Amino acid sequence: MILLPPAMGPATLRRLAPQVVKAAPQKVVLRAFHQTAKNSFFTSRTTITKKATSSSPASSMLAGLAGTSRSYYQQAQQTASQASPLRKLLVGGAIFGGTLMITNIMFNRETREDGGMPLYEREYLNNTFLHTGLGIGIIALTARQMIQTGFVYRIMMANPWVVGIGGLALSFATMIGTRSIDPDNYIPKYALWTAFNATQAAFVAPLLAFAPGALLARAGLYTVAMMGSISLVGATAKQEKYLYLGGPLLAGCAIVLASGLAPLVIPATAVRTLAFTENIWLWGGLAVFGGFTLYDVQKVLHHARLAERGVIKRDPINESISLELDFLNIFIRMVQILMMQQNRRK
Repeated sequence: MILLPPAMGPATLRRLAPQVVKAAPQKVVLRAFHQTAKNSFFTSRTTITKKATSSSPASSMLAGLAGTSRSYYQQAQQTASQASPLRKLLVGGAIFGGTLMITNIMFNRETREDGGMPLYEREYLNNTFLHTGLGIGIIALTARQMIQTGFVYRIMMANPWVVGIGGLALSFATMIGTRSIDPDNYIPKYALWTAFNATQAAFVAPLLAFAPGALLARAGLYTVAMMGSISLVGATAKQEKYLYLGGPLLAGCAIVLASGLAPLVIPATAVRTLAFTENIWLWGGLAVFGGFTLYDVQKVLHHARLAERGVIKRDPINESISLELDFLNIFIRMVQILMMQQNRRK
C-alpha cells in the first residue's frame, strides 16, 4: 500500500503514475513470495530441492547420466551373473588340471618301464572303479531317502552312544562279511555289500541333511579331482612303488582317529588344544586318506597281477570297499572345510 500526501493534484498524480506502476508488481511479488513461504513452511527440503533441480538443464543432464550409469551397472551385473557358471567351470577345470600336474610331478617321477599298464590290469582297475562308483551312488541314494523319510532325524534324536557303537558294529560286520564271501557267490556277496553301503549312508546322512546342495556339489567335485589325480599317479607309477605306505598310513589313521575323539576327553575351556586337534582331523585326515588312495590303487594292480598268475581270485567288490572308504573320508572333510569357510564369510 502506497501512502499519498493529502494535497496532491492531477499533475502530481500524473507525475507519480509511473512510480506506482513500478511499485505494484514488487508488492505482488513480495506477497506471492510470502504466501509461498507460508504455504511451504512445513514441506521437506527434498521436495524443494527436487523442484529446483528439475527445472534446471544441468540437473536434467546429471539425471540422464545417472540413469545411463545405472542401466550400464545393471547390464554389467546381468553379464557377470550369466558368465559365473562358465567361470566356475573354468576354475574347477584349472584346479583339477593343476592338482593333477603337481601331484604327477611330485609323486610320479619314476614311471613304469614295462611298456605301460597291461590289459588285464586295466580291466581289473576299471572294474574296481566301476564298483566304487556304484557303491557311492547307493550311499548317496540311501542317504537321500533317509533324509526324505525322516529316518535320519530319528537317528539324531536317539542315544548317540547307542547309535555310534551300533553303527560301527554293523559297518564292520557287513564289511567283514562281504570280504569273507567267495566272489563266485554273487547274491550274498552283493547283498552284504549293499548293506555295508547302507550303513555308510546312515553315517553320512546327518551331515548331508544340513549342508546346502551347491556346497555338496563342490565338495564332490573336489573329492573326485583329488582322488582322480592321485589314482592316475598310482596307476602310472612303477610297480609296487607305494605299497610300503601301508604301515605309516595306518599309524597316521590312528592319530587322526584319536584327534577326532579328543573333544570327548579334552575340556571345552582348552580352546587352542581343541582347535589343534580339529586341524589334525581335517587336514591330517585329507593327507592320510589321500595316501590311502594311492596305496589302494597300487594294491589293486598288485592283486590284478596275482590273479593273472592264479594265486588269488578276482574280487573287485572287495577292492572297491577300500576306495569307497577313502572317498567318504575325503568328502566329509571337504564338506566340513567348505562349511567353515562359508561361516567365516558370514
